[in-house]
Amino acid sequence: MSATLAARLRGGGLGIRALRSAAIMVAGFGAGQVLRLASNLILTRLLFPEAFGVMAIVLVFVMGLTMFSDVGIGPAIMQSRRGDDPDFLDTAWTIQIGRGVLLWLAALGLSWPVAQWYGEPMLLQYLPVAAFALVINGFNPTRLETAHRHLRAGRVTLIELAVQTTQIAAAVVMAWAWGSVWALVCAALVAAVAQLVYLDRFLPGPRNRLRWEPEAARELVSFGKWIFLSTVAGFVAGQSDRVLIGGWLSLGDFGVYNIGLFLATFPMVLGHMVTRRVLIPVYRDSPPAEDPANFARLRRLRMAASAALLAAVAVFAFAGPWLIALMYDPRYAMAGGVVVLVAVLQLPALIGLTYDQAALAAGASRRFFVLQAARAALTFGAMAAGLAWGGFAGGLVGQGAAHLMAYPVLVWLARRQGVWDPLHDALFATLGAAVAALALWAGWPAVAALAAVPPG
Repeated sequence: MSATLAARLRGGGLGIRALRSAAIMVAGFGAGQVLRLASNLILTRLLFPEAFGVMAIVLVFVMGLTMFSDVGIGPAIMQSRRGDDPDFLDTAWTIQIGRGVLLWLAALGLSWPVAQWYGEPMLLQYLPVAAFALVINGFNPTRLETAHRHLRAGRVTLIELAVQTTQIAAAVVMAWAWGSVWALVCAALVAAVAQLVYLDRFLPGPRNRLRWEPEAARELVSFGKWIFLSTVAGFVAGQSDRVLIGGWLSLGDFGVYNIGLFLATFPMVLGHMVTRRVLIPVYRDSPPAEDPANFARLRRLRMAASAALLAAVAVFAFAGPWLIALMYDPRYAMAGGVVVLVAVLQLPALIGLTYDQAALAAGASRRFFVLQAARAALTFGAMAAGLAWGGFAGGLVGQGAAHLMAYPVLVWLARRQGVWDPLHDALFATLGAAVAALALWAGWPAVAALAAVPPG
């Protein structure tokens, strides 16, 4: 049986390639998270909780700069008919380099106001140094996106694990030697350099060169203008908790919150990564609206993915307090309640996880922006209201409520693209509600303790 399964997975059909790529990504992601957890356990003993809070702030703004300037180069290469054209790829690479330099200059300008907002003078130094990774990332070859375009995940996954291992080793050594936030900041730069070197040396394909083809630039800009707006909205939706809660909590409590967030969001981060990299090629080559067989194939993929993610979320929702108590010292006890509550509140987002990529695969980036804008407005507004009403726990509840309120917009997009599956949604909404009720009942003492967390 195992030999038959292995033979089938070596096939060249679209479904087999998608499953093979997804399996490789899941295995790589799992290995990466084990490495990350191991480094986390070591670093929490070499550093202090405030260090993780400060680094979380740095990463939020570096990520924000990245997303606020995203012109959709990756999705454009994955969905465009010219995605394998060297002129198109070299033009994309040229744009990518210029963007990286501009991002670093923006980070220099933001450093002082960010340091003032959080009351942490050292952010004036940490942010520009960490953001220099954006300049380095600009030189990453487009062979990476080409590999995703053709669902060739094997070597890319190995490279990602090698980069992560290099970053962890650098962080541990520097944390042991310095005992300061600089260990985390400099390790991020080491990772950026390692990624560039490993991609260049070990990913096959022609090397990029500076080129500017007007037609390719117009296509990239035309597709990317809505991606740019979508990623701005995506940053607001995805990082509102770091901005709002980061300003509400003390740096120490914010560092503990991020420890819990890491465990709670493990399944959803995996789900987003796999659907983003796998589903655009699947939707592009096998549109579900054009053939009932395509829709049936996608339903099977969606059911399997949702079942696996729901099971993973349930594990963390039930085991969160126990895992935190097992792996961390008492300073991090608050993270147990965070794991339970955040895991439960992201269940509504799990249900519609596979819909939004259909719009990008069809080139309908404007519809994707509408969805992201709705998510951003609802998340920021509901979380701000939750913080004002119920403090730290209220802010987290507001974020979960935003997922529910955004569902009608998600259905609108899914129906326009012919991918909505009400049977799937009803089934997993029922299962998710049962998991949420049981997990909250089992972990209620840890969750209730979040209501007593004071503002910073």
